[in-house]
Amino acid sequence: MANFAEETMAWVKEKYPAEAEFHQAVEEVVESLSLVLERNPEYRKAKIVERIIIPERAIMFRVPWVDDNGDVQVNHGFRVEMNSAIGPYKGGLRFHPTVTLGMLKFLAFEQVFKNSLTTLPMGGGKGGSDFDPKGKSDIEVMRFCQSFMSELFRHIGPNTDVPAGDIGVGGREIGYLFGQYKKLRNEFTGVLTGKGLNYGGSLIRPEATGYGAVYFAAEMLTTRNETLEGKTCLVSGSGNVAQFTTEKINELGGKVVTLSDSSGYIYDEAGVDDEKLKFVMDLKNVRRGRIKEYADKYNVPFAPNDPNSDFNPLWNHKADCAFPSATQNEINAKDAQNLLNNGVYVVSEGANMPTVPEGVKLFLDAKILYGPGKAANAGGVATSGLEMSQNSLRYSWTREEVDAKLHNIMKAIHKACVEAADEYGTPGNYVNGANIAGFIKVADTMLDQGVV
Repeated sequence: MANFAEETMAWVKEKYPAEAEFHQAVEEVVESLSLVLERNPEYRKAKIVERIIIPERAIMFRVPWVDDNGDVQVNHGFRVEMNSAIGPYKGGLRFHPTVTLGMLKFLAFEQVFKNSLTTLPMGGGKGGSDFDPKGKSDIEVMRFCQSFMSELFRHIGPNTDVPAGDIGVGGREIGYLFGQYKKLRNEFTGVLTGKGLNYGGSLIRPEATGYGAVYFAAEMLTTRNETLEGKTCLVSGSGNVAQFTTEKINELGGKVVTLSDSSGYIYDEAGVDDEKLKFVMDLKNVRRGRIKEYADKYNVPFAPNDPNSDFNPLWNHKADCAFPSATQNEINAKDAQNLLNNGVYVVSEGANMPTVPEGVKLFLDAKILYGPGKAANAGGVATSGLEMSQNSLRYSWTREEVDAKLHNIMKAIHKACVEAADEYGTPGNYVNGANIAGFIKVADTMLDQGVV
């Protein structure tokens, strides 16, 4: 089966030579599946792995729009509809200059397994644009979103493909996208998640990814009869995921000492308590400022990003837990070693694939509690699924009801990972557990549905 993994990766790299993130995501999964494929030869005969790797559909389109100076701008738009075996395509839209088709294929591929783990009937997809909302006026963002949706609306629907937000796509962008979809379709449906509460959104949705990552960490700690009480935690990022990771850690008795953005990071030894967190939320969600303002206000150290450094000093502080919540591949091998050297023994990934393969290997070899993104950050899409359910019912659950459902889903994901890892001979390996548990559900469904 080692040959199968090598042959598969050679095929993937030949077919898609310039898509490094996609290669990384596929390699992690196929390396976990050797024992599964040995026990289930029907998967290989039906080419299940190959069929999961190739998107069912990938849409690319131009997005022309007019800026505030009256000049025409043009961006690329994408939607990768990866796999719909167990439900409608589901996954976020990302607006960021780094967005490429290869990046979105990696995210869509991860989404297939993540959505499978949630226990909800959702396939996997991802989309977005190389448009950068940062520094744009509300009118410019609206014009762009309306142009983007004027093409995307042909390909999505509540029973076909249900996008959500992601990096660069928050409540403002979702509102503009939804308004344009509603106008073009002349119908009010739950075609997007992350909507405002006034028009079909769900309570807890903004909090869900961060809360879920903390719930997953708490579940991992229960395997060692521990809790988050008194734990010192490193958190990267300062957007929704980082904010609500911090909020939930505080609620469970832990202490967050770092936050970051693209300019650098702050280190607050006293901890980012609830009052300081409110400042961060206003800074980032309302004023759209830089994290250095936190350092200036609370008189704590700020370290600007150094593009020439071979490690990120944020990950080089004494701590118990780490919650990478910014972006992919933010923890390199040296960062991973620094985390281990500084006593970190719990890593719960709030971002998608934030650790490079060499770093993942270090975590696994050290046998720390390492929750990979497709399991640990599945709370966001799980609550998007709950929003879809509420839209279908024309009903809204209370904050407490949604939070309880999210908590139970994260417990179920943890249980599925543990059981799959145990069954296939790698106890404690959440990477194998998440990949295997997510894969088997999709693979069995694809067998049931025939060659389509």
